[in-house]
Parts: sequence; C-alpha cells; structure tokens
Amino acid sequence: MIFNETAIKGVFIIEPKVFSDSRGYFFESWKQAEFDANIGHVTFIQDNESKSSYGVLRGLHYQKGELSQAKLVRVIKGRVIDVAVDIRRSSPSFGQYVMVELSEDNKRQLFIPRGFAHGFLVLSDEAIFTYKVDNVYAPQAEAGIRWNDPALGIEWPVAMDDVLTSEKDLKNPLLSEAVLFD
Repeated sequence: MIFNETAIKGVFIIEPKVFSDSRGYFFESWKQAEFDANIGHVTFIQDNESKSSYGVLRGLHYQKGELSQAKLVRVIKGRVIDVAVDIRRSSPSFGQYVMVELSEDNKRQLFIPRGFAHGFLVLSDEAIFTYKVDNVYAPQAEAGIRWNDPALGIEWPVAMDDVLTSEKDLKNPLLSEAVLFD
C-alpha cells in the first residue's frame, strides 16, 4: 500500500497494490502493521456499510468529544466524492477540507482522524460505501455540519437540485454554530 498524506496533516489517501489477471484482481485492503508504520496505531472496532443512489449526499457527520471516531473509508461498488473537514479549532487547517474521489476502479481509501466532519456524495447510479471506525456509534454524541455551508466553500460536483439528503442533514448547523473540537 502507498500512504499519501494530504494537504491536511493526519488525513491520508491510501492506494493499494492491485494484482490483476484474467481471473480478476486481488489486493490487501487492510494490514495493521503497514497502517501502524505509516499512520500510527488505531484500533478499529467496527465496520459499517451503506448503499446509496446517484446524488445522495451523506454528511457532514461526526461524533463529539471522547466518543469521536477515526474512520477508514472506501467504495466497494460505484463512485463517490468523499470529503473530510477539519473542525479542530486549534488546527492551522481549521475549516479546510480534503476532497477525493473513491471508486471501485481506483480502490483508494481515505483515513480521517478524530476531529473531522465527514461526508460523501454519490456520483454513480449506485454506490456501496464501507468504513472502519475506532469507536462505537453513540446517538448522544452524534453531530453534523451543513454540507452546503458557504463558509466551507465545498465545491460538490453535482447540481444542487440533484442532491438528495436526509431531513436531519438539512437541519445540521453551520460551522459557526456547531459543537467543535479544541
């Protein structure tokens, strides 16, 4: 695997070594020793998966405080634009974001440390999205930031009229009103 740190410290794009032949392909999607050597030790405790159709935008989500989560995300089927927003007030990259295309073809993964809001937008007819987390889901710690907050300036590559999101995500606060990390 190749670990590429993005412009925001701590966020990594991980490119697997894919071995293809006439039968298909094989790659290692997770290897603790390589992860530890390149990013540091994170104990993932749960895998999650979602299926969404074109234009579905999930996010920008995070969990607050000690229940925050680091995530390792990837796409098994389809294609998405994935976004991680730094919401650590003391960070030099506070309010900035990383955007990367994840797809079944490029097999990239994105590591998002604690202290970030996360979301993705489906670009294909359908996408199956999976992610590892290092902390349990806790409804009382659930939080979010509005995906179209002008202060963030995220340039989502789909017309706003084509975006499908949950009622809950439509009601997320702006960055200036959100509960953030120090």
